Amino acid sequence: MGHGLFDFRHADLVEISIKLVYSSTNSVPLRKETMDILLVIGRVLFALLFINSGIAHLTKLEAMTGYAQFKKVPAAKLSVIVTGLMLVIGGLYVALGVYADLGGLLLAIFLVLSAFMMHNFWTIQDPQAKQGETINFFKNLSLAGAALIIFVLVGSGTDFGPSITEGFFNL
Repeated sequence: MGHGLFDFRHADLVEISIKLVYSSTNSVPLRKETMDILLVIGRVLFALLFINSGIAHLTKLEAMTGYAQFKKVPAAKLSVIVTGLMLVIGGLYVALGVYADLGGLLLAIFLVLSAFMMHNFWTIQDPQAKQGETINFFKNLSLAGAALIIFVLVGSGTDFGPSITEGFFNL
């Protein structure tokens, strides 16, 4: 091993980690309050994207329906309304902690379906359009992963910060 500033033995790193975690027993209640605040902020920030998109689905129905028809979505207008409601309800459920597991599941379903139906980059020839759809495809899958994590954590009873209800599911 070298003698540089960042050369640590594994045992040193473990000892530092333990000291950081258990440095002060007086900070445990404050730490719980802080974590609750961060969880709520995180839930709201995560949900804003979906709530905003859902509202756009419903308030710009004709434009969204036209795009859905272009992408060959079956029952385009109904699909736009249903997905708009999924986004608003799912987002609100996660943000407010009202059946946040159900909210996460609604968002995950929307995101996976949307990735494959609306962002099918493999069918596009134009390099710029293909790049944009590729980014959106993988963004949707990544967000679906986060939504599924919310589904499992809340559904299995994990503390998800201050919430109005417990989970809808009992996993």
